[in-house]
Amino acid sequence: MVGSGQRVPLLGARAAGAMAGSVEPGQEAGAVLVQVKEDLNKLKVKMKNTSLKGNVETVDISDLDTAIERTELGLRKHAENYLNAINRQVLTISSTNNKEVHSKEPPKWGLPFGASQKQLILPRVPVEPVTVQAYSKSALRVSQTSQHQLEMDMKIMFDPEHINNKAVLNQQNYDTKLPLITKKKSDPMCSQKVEKGHTASNLWGLPASHHMDSPLPLLEEDITKSILSLTEQRLILPAARITLQTPPVVHKAAPFHEFQRQHKKSTVGEISSRVDPENTDTITFQNSKRAIYGKYSSSKGNVAPLPSSSSMVSARKSKPVRTYPAQQLESELQIPSRAQPPQMSPCQSLQDPCFDCDIAVYHGRIDQKAPGFLAFKERYCLSWGSIVFFLEHTEKLLKDYAVPLATINCKKLAEVASEFELNETPTKSDILSVIKNQSTVEKILDQPGQRYKGQGGTEMAATKIQATWRCYRARKAYVRFRRQQWASGVIAISWLLRNHMARVKKTLKESRQRHLENFYIRAKHLAANWNRIRTSRRTIIHIPSLGYSQCIREHTPDLALQQNVQMGRLCDILDANVDVIYICPLHLSEELLQYYNKLLGLQAAVRSGNPEDMGDLQDRFKILTPEAINSFPKHRMCLATQLKYSPKTIKRIKNLIQNRDAYIIGGVPHKDDLAVADMLNVPILGSVPEVAHLYSSKSGSKRIFASACVPTPPGESDIYNSEQMIGVLSQLIIDNMEVRRWLFKVNDESGGNGTAYCDIISHLECYQWVQKECQRYSAERWSQKWAHEPALVKISQELPGLLAQHVQPVNEKRFPTWEKFLQTFLSQGGVIEAFPLSENVTNLTVDMLIEPTGKIKIVSSGDQLHADGPLRSSGTTIPQRSVDPAVLNSLCLKIGETCKSKGVLGYFSVDFVTFIHPQTMEQQVWATDLDLCYSDQLALTQLMLYVTDGNLDCSSSRFEVSLGSKKMNSQRIQHEMKTPSPIRNRCAVASSQLRHSSLSVICYNVLLQMCKARGVGFDLQEKQGTVFILYEDQKRCRLGMVTIGEDLQGVLMTFARNLFIIHQEISAPNMQGETNFKMAIQDIEVILGITAENKRKLEEEQPLKADALKE
Repeated sequence: MVGSGQRVPLLGARAAGAMAGSVEPGQEAGAVLVQVKEDLNKLKVKMKNTSLKGNVETVDISDLDTAIERTELGLRKHAENYLNAINRQVLTISSTNNKEVHSKEPPKWGLPFGASQKQLILPRVPVEPVTVQAYSKSALRVSQTSQHQLEMDMKIMFDPEHINNKAVLNQQNYDTKLPLITKKKSDPMCSQKVEKGHTASNLWGLPASHHMDSPLPLLEEDITKSILSLTEQRLILPAARITLQTPPVVHKAAPFHEFQRQHKKSTVGEISSRVDPENTDTITFQNSKRAIYGKYSSSKGNVAPLPSSSSMVSARKSKPVRTYPAQQLESELQIPSRAQPPQMSPCQSLQDPCFDCDIAVYHGRIDQKAPGFLAFKERYCLSWGSIVFFLEHTEKLLKDYAVPLATINCKKLAEVASEFELNETPTKSDILSVIKNQSTVEKILDQPGQRYKGQGGTEMAATKIQATWRCYRARKAYVRFRRQQWASGVIAISWLLRNHMARVKKTLKESRQRHLENFYIRAKHLAANWNRIRTSRRTIIHIPSLGYSQCIREHTPDLALQQNVQMGRLCDILDANVDVIYICPLHLSEELLQYYNKLLGLQAAVRSGNPEDMGDLQDRFKILTPEAINSFPKHRMCLATQLKYSPKTIKRIKNLIQNRDAYIIGGVPHKDDLAVADMLNVPILGSVPEVAHLYSSKSGSKRIFASACVPTPPGESDIYNSEQMIGVLSQLIIDNMEVRRWLFKVNDESGGNGTAYCDIISHLECYQWVQKECQRYSAERWSQKWAHEPALVKISQELPGLLAQHVQPVNEKRFPTWEKFLQTFLSQGGVIEAFPLSENVTNLTVDMLIEPTGKIKIVSSGDQLHADGPLRSSGTTIPQRSVDPAVLNSLCLKIGETCKSKGVLGYFSVDFVTFIHPQTMEQQVWATDLDLCYSDQLALTQLMLYVTDGNLDCSSSRFEVSLGSKKMNSQRIQHEMKTPSPIRNRCAVASSQLRHSSLSVICYNVLLQMCKARGVGFDLQEKQGTVFILYEDQKRCRLGMVTIGEDLQGVLMTFARNLFIIHQEISAPNMQGETNFKMAIQDIEVILGITAENKRKLEEEQPLKADALKE
């Protein structure tokens, strides 16, 4: 026997050790059973040895029970893990009769996976009926007689040679039998769809029917688990029938009274007149925190009726009080009950086919003992795991936000919960979807700071504050870091850009310096070989580029069209040794190209006077358009820059001038002219761009005229600030009291665009006082500066306001106000000069050429026409007839010499103004402007000479042509008689600035046909008539016209008649269009009036001179 002081080896410990090893799932159960067998054999041997030694003592049965219990626990735990690994789904219980379950025979447990199939039988131990908790904590007690009998049986059992050994082992008391589960009649249940899903680890307890008198001994921790969990742990067999006992209390639907029905006042307490308008199924009462769950109530089935009509009326008449949703729900908990309808048991609820109930959640807690909750739990027992999981998150959300009351729709809860897995957390919207008073709860959840009123609100608030403060500090540090990073990036990029810009500037400066040096080298070569080049075969490259500054080009409308008005440059092919390459800033259509082919093919016909002698001179001239004219639409580049970025055109020009003498004649010089010349390796017949820009400005021309000692209007130059302008103008007014109009000219503008005028004397209030002051002093004293000081002060005070009101810019589109003109005037600098004293003023332009050898020539001269105003030139009459040619030539030669000394080369033009001085009655000639570029007048002169084959002698201002020889053919006379060609004087009126918006409505062919039908054309024999210059065929709003005739008066009339005919043909009576034709006709009429008066005076003076000679 085993002594009391010794301990029996624990089978549970061995079993747990066997299961701790890492074996396959299918072999673990067999390994445990084998280990149990080995422990029993060791126990048997040990007891046998003890009995042989004679130490017969009582055996402690509690140790054996503890060992067996631990073994069962180990088997149970491992079986649970094994079954959970194989299948975690809850299956429905089959209703088929299972013989193994209902059999009273003890089941035979075999060892799987090929293990030994010997039956393991443990001795039966009588167990007293105790509770599960007591059973799990204390061992069974046996009597002294039983102990003695057990000792004898154990002695026989451990002696295999004993004759009663098998009998003892076969006794029923040593068998281990499973509890017998008797078949019970189950209560009727509603048909339930099979639900599948995972079970939860923290489920509510089993129904009450399984807590007490269970055939299986359950631990305390197993009681809190659900049926599904116990089934998976094999504490309840899968084949066992589960019977739900009928609850003692049967629930019944609570009736609600209608609104119109009156009720007596409850004796329990007064109704607080608070009814949830959204949840009519749930009513709360005072002194009770139990809610009605739809058809099932937690407050012993009590159902409150609706409040009486009197209470409702009194509630409506009471002053409304603003309450928050949380306060509203708190007040709803204080409504007392008025009636106690009969209860309905959970069993009755299960029998209801339209089962529906509500669960009330007070302050985030659910009453788990409420009948409605229990009924709902029993009905959805198969899917209870997912429902519990969903309810846990619902409780947590309501606790976190301190929601006093929320009503959950059970039917909706079951539908929503079935769609979720245990590892999938429901969202707030999912939880709100199952709450009946969703709007009220949602308002509470959306209240700012509501989260900090609920569960863990203090900690959450502290965490939020700390997180906000840390976020603020981190954000501040991050912003500072980003600002520093941005600043460092800006500095780095700026430094890189500065270095790159410095390198580019250095490279550009070096290239421009190289271009300039090459320019001077080629200019010297051109000067050395000029006499040979101008008489030999050569090619002239015409680039009519307007290389003004960027600000001027941006404000020049139709810059490309303005650069193409000098199509007369093509007429240089009049010299048989000259070929022309004309760079055109526009794409010309085939129609225009054919027109110029025919026009330039008239050379032979003009010389012979026979139209049939027209030739084809297309090999003598080329019109090329750079491919880059459309590549920079917004940069307002000049033509030279566009040609610089046109490698295909450059390559073609190189091919055309290969092995031939060539030079460039540009327009307004630009730095890119030098780059193009360097790329083509040809010289430029022109000035350096810096020199040209310096002396082409208004202030620069004044310095040239002052150096040449030619008369100029009274004025001052290089004015760059307002104080200087007011002081200079005040002094000019005092020094020239007879000048009524003063002109303001911006330095870099051309064509009258930067000019403004003001009749100061007419608006100067102190002018009379200044005249009296002048008369008060003698002429000698008035010439002193001190005498002018009072007048200067008064005039200086009055001038700013006078100029702001009465100055009139010539180009009002560019300068609509005096302020904008003054800003440009002071930024670029300018001059102030006097307007001629006479009303009859004539402006004239003289074109000159300084050859590379230094020879100065006058190549053209003409009187200006003003179709766009008195200060803007729009045409000319060639040759000039307003100034004595000798006087004009003298002035021009002086200016030419000065320009040559300044480094000016090539073509330039000088503007003069002439008038009769009203006091001396002598003709005055003032030099007013200087343009160091190829002018429009010179291009028109070239066309005039080409179509007449005439000669312009600027020294005598005579334009002579030789008429073609007439051929007399006769049948009788076979020889031809030739008459000598007579010489005739001609004059021309030419304009390149004629504008008419209606020209775009007809094609050029139609226009020429109409003019021919109205007698507008050119006579090749008489060498007089009209020739048109067409610029482009897209907008077709401008054209040029040259009219040639015998005398000035006749040619002016013909020019005006042509304008009238064109205007009449292209304009409708109600659509005159925008044009300068009318102003040109008016200016011509004024000129004709002056011409007629001069002619009359001349006729009157001739008899007087004849009589004086006779005497």
